[in-house]
Amino acid sequence: MEKQKILVVDDDREIVRAIAINLEREGFQVLCAYDGLQALEAAVSSDIQLIIMDVMMPKMDGLSAVMKIREKRNIPIIVLSAKSEDSDKILGLSMGADDYVTKPFNPMELVARAKSQIRRYTSLGDIHTEPGVNVIHNGRLAFYPDDHVLTADGETVRLTATETKIVELLMRNAGRIFPAEEIYRRVWNEPAFSVENTVMVHIRRIREKIELNPKEPEYLKVVWGIGYKMEKH
Repeated sequence: MEKQKILVVDDDREIVRAIAINLEREGFQVLCAYDGLQALEAAVSSDIQLIIMDVMMPKMDGLSAVMKIREKRNIPIIVLSAKSEDSDKILGLSMGADDYVTKPFNPMELVARAKSQIRRYTSLGDIHTEPGVNVIHNGRLAFYPDDHVLTADGETVRLTATETKIVELLMRNAGRIFPAEEIYRRVWNEPAFSVENTVMVHIRRIREKIELNPKEPEYLKVVWGIGYKMEKH
């Protein structure tokens, strides 16, 4: 069986080496890059399943690289940063990252998060298939559970693996309000502690992709003080 590939990107070669050792012990093949431009080239040209990306790097910073990669691929991306403020985490997630780990980090926690992201991604697949017959309709939206594909007005919506799981949960339960903690537990398969900002950023990204006017959403709505729901149409 071919090893799953993870791209590790940091301008500190010792950090890259340390992460690579831990990932290789778990059976992954590791590709290394040391700035955003190298990361972008590797992400587009190589068959990789996950990217671990530092923020502060020369030539092209990590968040700019994430945005560029997101234009081409929907593979999961974990951002590394020495900054721990919520505003920095929200910025990273807004740019297209799936998870955020603050330096200094526990190496085994990073490996566990990498495994979790890859499981979620491989269970959904990199979406390039034609939708199947099984479909959930809701107004302009249609979700194809067999293929994990969402369309809006007949056009395929490019979603990350995490966004797809959120959409599937809400489309299958249109009209039901989900607290942020429940969305996190169901999608991330982890206990939920102070997850409101993380869920909010993913909801906002989905809204920007499916709503005609994201500032006045018709589908993905917040119910203040309770949670989020997919409005029935």
